[in-house]
Amino acid sequence: MTMESVISIDNVTHLFKQHRALDGISFEVAPQSLHGFVGPNGAGKTTTLKLICTLLRPQTGRIQVFGFDVRDNVKAIRRRLGYMPDHFSMYRQMTVFEYLDFFAAAYGFTLKERDRIVGDVLALTDMDGRKDDLIQGLSRGMQQRVSLARVLVNDPDLLLLDEPASGLDPRARIELMEILRELRRMGKTIFISSHILSELAELCDSVTIIDRGKTKYSGPMEGLLDHQHETPVFRLRLNVPPEEQPLILKEIAGVTGVDSLEGRSEVKVRLDPNLIDGDKLLREILDRGHSIISFGRDQRHLNEAFMDLTERGVRT
Repeated sequence: MTMESVISIDNVTHLFKQHRALDGISFEVAPQSLHGFVGPNGAGKTTTLKLICTLLRPQTGRIQVFGFDVRDNVKAIRRRLGYMPDHFSMYRQMTVFEYLDFFAAAYGFTLKERDRIVGDVLALTDMDGRKDDLIQGLSRGMQQRVSLARVLVNDPDLLLLDEPASGLDPRARIELMEILRELRRMGKTIFISSHILSELAELCDSVTIIDRGKTKYSGPMEGLLDHQHETPVFRLRLNVPPEEQPLILKEIAGVTGVDSLEGRSEVKVRLDPNLIDGDKLLREILDRGHSIISFGRDQRHLNEAFMDLTERGVRT
């Protein structure tokens, strides 16, 4: 494990009877990052989360959290992390304050400390106005906030969130994402499993994609979105009629292909990196007397990257 990593997973395999839930996965999570964890149903995401938070023991390979091996340092790791599972159970007959106070007491805080801690997490999750409400009367979005507040009671350095936005309406999801951004600004590392790919692309600075128990990609979000072409590809629009753009661009040495984009005035341009790069392409266009309306590196959406990296077919 490098000194920069909060989580380091090295060649971990885990089986349930004959089912191989994880098959040699490896990746790392940097401190104070918001790291997305993506995969189809049955890919091994929940198993990985349970291994990281010490609810399961790895059968082969190695997992370290804050430099501690999960096999030998369970208490040290649990003190510094908070885990919110995808299906949370709550004591629905309690008020919000009672529920959070109960867990603060379980962590051994004094009555005076509990009042301060519960007040802080209620304010952070914008639930202080609902502290006397019964949990059973809250909407799912409000209950999700209470569950997140419960995770924050022990002020963990690492948050493990399994599908935290599942079942939430758009407004509740947006509000939850804002809370996560604030937690990241406070210096916490957030490891978030989700199927809502568009929100992860906007929220996370790094991502790991797994499928059928194998790591398909792990690294910066920008690297995933750029990781589409072996040769440079750009999108651009010239100040000419759309039908003339391919003719102009194909005359430039090093341009290997030009594709018109259906319903758009932009074109996609592929380059031979041995002959030309983006800067030289721009100079060539300007030298030929044409003006440029827009120009940028072609990036795919996270949805496209996910489909390219994961396998189609029935999952068991």
